[in-house]
Amino acid sequence: MEQRILGTSGLRVSALGLGCMGLNFSYGQALERRDAIALIRTAADQGITFFDTAEVYGPFTNEEMVGEALAPIRDRVVIATKFGFAIDPASGQYTGVNSQPDHIRAVVEASLQRLGTDRIDLLYQHRVDPTVPIEEVAGTVRDLIAEGKVLHFGLSEAGAHTIRRAHAVQPVTALQSEYSLWWREPEQEILPTLEELGIGLVPFSPLGRGFLTGTIDASTTFAAGDFRNVAPRFSAENREANQAVVAVLGELADSKQATRAQIALAWLLAQKPWIIPIPGTTKAHRLAENVASASITLTTDELNAIDSAMAAITLHGDRYPSHLMQLVGR
Repeated sequence: MEQRILGTSGLRVSALGLGCMGLNFSYGQALERRDAIALIRTAADQGITFFDTAEVYGPFTNEEMVGEALAPIRDRVVIATKFGFAIDPASGQYTGVNSQPDHIRAVVEASLQRLGTDRIDLLYQHRVDPTVPIEEVAGTVRDLIAEGKVLHFGLSEAGAHTIRRAHAVQPVTALQSEYSLWWREPEQEILPTLEELGIGLVPFSPLGRGFLTGTIDASTTFAAGDFRNVAPRFSAENREANQAVVAVLGELADSKQATRAQIALAWLLAQKPWIIPIPGTTKAHRLAENVASASITLTTDELNAIDSAMAAITLHGDRYPSHLMQLVGR
């Protein structure tokens, strides 16, 4: 697979990564551990070298699976994980944000143990903590980098002002945020900021939590525990209203003998050379489908046609419930 560099950091990864969250968190029934490990290893066999996890996924068990799966090829892959949530050890639920320096250090030590590694290639602040100055957070990660426990610093869902403040203390290698044809708000302020500072973008949910695949409609039901049950954009009426986006992808996909998912990913890859999407899946055939999208080239005319069609569409529904919307863009 094509390799890309996250901004100007020198961190080279495959053009597509694998978001591992959905293997056992947030999307209903978890995969059996052996099946999750097998899928991660299949991704590596197909050229993916960039794997995304976090302590809160599970919690904790996702990191363990990723670490076990990648142990035989640890030196050939890049592992990203995250700190920033307070997690109740009894219930396993997050109870708020926490980026106090001592907490960051404790999370890193625990993540290193679960991942079975001596360094974290890319460490993100999962969500901005308004009670801790971002300069203090960046300084703590800078110290962890000096100690060799972390190699690169990242932010997730941070606003432009926060990105600039953090970058002034410790260069930020990547911002992880939602970005797709389903959610284009980053184009307004975030992308220009990243380009100016030489920071890469790692879009999560690049397929709109599955909506852009064309397999979800107003009649779709989600398993208990699936985040989409509480996401406003996934109410039945909003799924119906937003089918126009899927139709745009379908027209181009049919003409190129591709799938809607492949066109959605190819569109993202065409936006900037420092964008590395991390689609997740639990199915081997969907993994292969996603990997194949890295070989699809969209012409300027095709990209312009998508933009023109999307400009005429109004998307319905917030991407998060209101209490979670408060955690993004800070």
